[in-house]
Amino acid sequence: MATVIRTQDLAVSFDGEVPVFEGLNVGVEAGEFVTLVGVSGAGKSTLLRVIADLIPAYRGSVDVDLSHRDPTRRSIAMVFQAANLMPWRRVKDNITLGLEGIDVADELKRERVRHTLALVGLEGYDDRWPYQLSGGQRQRVGIARALAVDPDILLMDEPFGALDAITRAGLQDELLRIWKETRKSVLFVTHDIEEAVYLGDRVLLLGGKPAHIINEYSVTIDRSGRRESSDFLKKVEDVRAGLQDAIDAAAV
Repeated sequence: MATVIRTQDLAVSFDGEVPVFEGLNVGVEAGEFVTLVGVSGAGKSTLLRVIADLIPAYRGSVDVDLSHRDPTRRSIAMVFQAANLMPWRRVKDNITLGLEGIDVADELKRERVRHTLALVGLEGYDDRWPYQLSGGQRQRVGIARALAVDPDILLMDEPFGALDAITRAGLQDELLRIWKETRKSVLFVTHDIEEAVYLGDRVLLLGGKPAHIINEYSVTIDRSGRRESSDFLKKVEDVRAGLQDAIDAAAV
């Protein structure tokens, strides 16, 4: 498969001296779902922002596949932990926010709203205001807004971190359904190891000072029964042990 994200010896420093991470080499293949976990402060969210070109790299390079130059699409979209909906805009207008600045006709905008609301299970919610939605529904709208630009790459920064356990599990399943239907390439940051193993084809573990990828875990368990599999629990424990080792090493 083609590589759609490739970082080479990537480093980021906010003070120009001490790097948050250094020598970071990350690759994501087309249609792959990659999850990223790590110690606190290792730069997981920062990595997503560098890939999205929201903050500059200090050293190294980021190569993103921009081969699809359709003026009605964006190559990359990002979903944050907070939905960040504009309270003065209805759901449909929040979804089309990402389409502003690209060449999308009004009819196509309406179709994108209809299609993405169907994808996230919110058909008929287009005229509602954000205050009329639950936390999980607002996050669904945030995902719909990212999908409306029809990106090849979806960057997700702990999008379910603020939700209760039941809502979170439901949205994990919804996200996998959407991913299977659209085959977007996903790089997903989370602090929840079970979430990382449940969602990912691969789990990357970020740790050290400065941080770097210290381990990679391939997850080949069939997704149809992944949560119930004994192999799932074993993989979770493997990743948890690796993270604990990284935390202990940082403390030393």
